[in-house]
Parts: sequence; C-alpha cells; structure tokens
Amino acid sequence: MKRPAIGLLVLAILPGAAYCADLREIRVDYDGDVYSVDSSVWFAASQQAVFEVFSDWDLSEQFSSAIVESRNLGPDANGRYGYYVRNRGCILFFCRSVERTGTVERQPLTRLRAVADPDKSDFALSDERWTFEAEDGGTLVHYRLRLKPDFWVPPVIGPWAIKHKLRDDGGEALDRIEAIARARAAANG
Repeated sequence: MKRPAIGLLVLAILPGAAYCADLREIRVDYDGDVYSVDSSVWFAASQQAVFEVFSDWDLSEQFSSAIVESRNLGPDANGRYGYYVRNRGCILFFCRSVERTGTVERQPLTRLRAVADPDKSDFALSDERWTFEAEDGGTLVHYRLRLKPDFWVPPVIGPWAIKHKLRDDGGEALDRIEAIARARAAANG
C-alpha cells in the first residue's frame, strides 16, 4: 500500500517525469549530396502549445544543445517572416559552426515550413517541414528535412557520421520541447 503512495508522491513532485516524447519513427538517408530525415514524434502536450514551440526560433537554444544561437527575424520585403540558426557540432575530429537564414511559412496549428536562403546559409539546400495533428490528448508531429551542405564533408566517414548524428542526438531535445510546450500551456491556462 505504501509503494503506490510513494509513486504518486514522486509523480506529483516531478510532473514531467510521467511523460516523455515518443519517437515513433525516424529514417535518415543519404543520396548523392542530400541528407534526408523523416520522423514522427508524439508529444504529451496540446497541438497549439507544440506548434508555438516549433514556430518560435527564439526557443531553439533551450531545447537543442547543437544550436548555439537562434532567433526570429522580422518580415522581409515580401512580408515573409524569417529565422536564423547557428549550429555547432563535431563529427569525430571534424568540428564546424554552420548557419542557416531563411523564411518561414505557417499554416496556424497544422503546418510549418522553413526554407534556408542558400546565399545566406552554409547549405545549398535546407528545407524543413512539420505537420501537426491532435492525437490521443497530445500532438503527433511529422517532420521532414532535406539538407545539402555547402561545405566539405569528409568523404568516407562523413555521410555515415552525419546520418548517425542526425538520428541519435534528438531524444533529449524532444523531451525538452515537450516540457517547454507543457509549461507554456500551463502558464496560458
């Protein structure tokens, strides 16, 4: 009888411990010079809260250890809002900072697309797409990334290492995204 009471006490003290993002699927491919990521993640947070976290580049540094600087950019001459992200990472002994600056398309609560401007980025191609669906009291996010570096990648080990880094480094970030979304939803009411 005391064990369930202790478990409930722990859950009451650490509300985030009862939940963690559920990475349902991830596929990372490399074809030619283009890396592709396709994934599906379920978050125990409302669709609105999850959408808000993903669409606010100012928050990116809080959930991704690879992002060292990020921010929302105001509208360009065509009225499109933008983003800036600087990542820092190492693959084996090869370390690099890379930047992406681009525009964001939003369909509130259901779709985001971020496309980097190759003239202002270290990528010839960077096209990210998210779709958001309410599911089982939470939110299912489908993510698709197409990325072509505009810098030298070590030929034999580079593609293998980048694929593994893209696939393996996301778990903690997903849990942080969920925690931020849940905290925002609680604060809003």
